[in-house]
Amino acid sequence: AQIVAVIGRIASVLSVIMYVSYITQISNNLAGHPGTPWQPLAAFFNCVMWTAYGMLKPKKDWPIIVANVPGIFLAAITFVTSLI
Repeated sequence: AQIVAVIGRIASVLSVIMYVSYITQISNNLAGHPGTPWQPLAAFFNCVMWTAYGMLKPKKDWPIIVANVPGIFLAAITFVTSLI
């Protein structure tokens, strides 16, 4: 059980790092070099669903929630800025 907890924490950190990488695309979008909006839109819905899953479990699944909440916001910002 302890190894599962460690893997969950590592996976959460890696997920946050993955979504923080959107900051570069957001910057490029705002600089007039927009990327495609489809990948961040898919990531947004993916993160919403995983966060809902983690929140709605009888015992909240905090590694899943923590890993996906930043993705909701960063993917949404990336999507919106890719449309400008």
